[in-house]
Amino acid sequence: MKPSTELFSLIKSLTKSEKRFFKLNSSLQSGDKNYLKIFDFIERQRKYDEEELKDAFKNETFVKHLPSEKNHLYKLLLKSLRSYYSDRTVSSQLKQEIKNVEILYNKALYKECNKFVKRAKDIARKYEKFYYWFELINWEKKLLEEAYESGVFSKDLDKLIEEETEVVEKLRNLAEYHILYSKINYIFRSGGFTRNEKEREVVAGIADYHLIKGKNTAISTRATTICYYIKGLCAASIRDYEDALVNFKKAKSVMDAKPHIKEDLQTRYIYTMNFLMLCYVDNYQFDKAEEVVGQLKQMESQRTYGSLDARVRLFTSIYIGQMTLYNRQGMFQKTLELVPQIHDGIENFEDKINKEKQLLFTYSKAYAYFGTGEFRMALRHINEVLNDNEKMLRQDIYSFSRIFNLIIHFELNNHDFLEYDMKSTARYLNKYEKDYEVEKLFMKEMKNLARINKESEQRKIFLDFKEKLDKLLEIDRENVILEYFDLRSWLQSKIEGTSFAEAIKSTMKSV
Repeated sequence: MKPSTELFSLIKSLTKSEKRFFKLNSSLQSGDKNYLKIFDFIERQRKYDEEELKDAFKNETFVKHLPSEKNHLYKLLLKSLRSYYSDRTVSSQLKQEIKNVEILYNKALYKECNKFVKRAKDIARKYEKFYYWFELINWEKKLLEEAYESGVFSKDLDKLIEEETEVVEKLRNLAEYHILYSKINYIFRSGGFTRNEKEREVVAGIADYHLIKGKNTAISTRATTICYYIKGLCAASIRDYEDALVNFKKAKSVMDAKPHIKEDLQTRYIYTMNFLMLCYVDNYQFDKAEEVVGQLKQMESQRTYGSLDARVRLFTSIYIGQMTLYNRQGMFQKTLELVPQIHDGIENFEDKINKEKQLLFTYSKAYAYFGTGEFRMALRHINEVLNDNEKMLRQDIYSFSRIFNLIIHFELNNHDFLEYDMKSTARYLNKYEKDYEVEKLFMKEMKNLARINKESEQRKIFLDFKEKLDKLLEIDRENVILEYFDLRSWLQSKIEGTSFAEAIKSTMKSV
């Protein structure tokens, strides 16, 4: 059985401060500290190697029961982290306060217990932590029973029940929004956009849901932010970027107005900023997109976003955003200038960068190399995407990667391979139910191009291809291909004999 790497991953995720805190706590403990030997050795490893670990401590008794020693260290690290972060997040503060309430209650210190309940409830109310708020109301009811039994009737039970009803309603309201979010997020993460009428009907159903289309249906700040975020995702999935922009702006505005809640909704805020940037790009508002990138960069230096999770999300949002921004404008060299920094970040964060973001990094690099005429480098990177297909993840990227792959082979004059690859591409594209005519047009015209080597005859095909494409792009949903590959500008470059980058810049002037 392959050794578990969970301990290695946890140790590698620790910051200098977290390591220092763990070591300090350990120094206060007595007895054997074999776990520190294991910790120090694994910390030095670049890749986990259990055989190397066993060999290093082959003369130590503890190596005979290494799995239990590793498990012990893992638990100690988690305990240390719990202590380190015990008062750094609202949730951890409330958990601690509730634990204090429980201890005081069990010791029959009801007066002191009441003080803790009141203080914790104020925090839960301010930050809209409804689960904790509800639990604290239950403690308050217990304390009320004790007060009644002692002959103290200073508190009104009806008011407490009324408050409990309000909290339950807000909790139910927020939970319902989270269900809707899960549905639209599934569509977005699997396909990137709606690919057929069936998926559009699902999105329309979410957008038409009474909590989404109704006014004042979100009864808390948290619910309001997710409501606008869902509206933005619904619009983005059907490529209505103007409406998406409006709603992501509203989601950001609500969070900005409540900084304490915004701080607790870091992931949503970063994603909202990310979508704002992409909407600006898709609306050709490149200056605005650049401003958002600048704001994301400023967030990197803020302590609020110092967690590993936040740093990874900011890193991917900033660099994928910049690559998209530059590539869309034909500024391919500027994209490639980012590559060393991106490689450093990927190496630094290792497996913390999820598959979707890795795909976007690789595709964007392939596109930039294509734009600078480095077709073999483009092919190498697009093959990385194609060879790593996930059946349920971002099928939009895989579909357009196959189209892009054919264009790269055409530029490399790999005509024999092109004809062979077109058959497998056609089979792949036909597997998925899509109602986009642009893919069919592309496949038909590429077949014609693959059969002809004379430039003069190819130019006639390019001209005919461009004319048909321009007509097709008058239908808004067919423009989807331009978000992945600017086919219109590529055809223009082949017709006019200019570079792909020059054709894109020329096209931008006419938009």
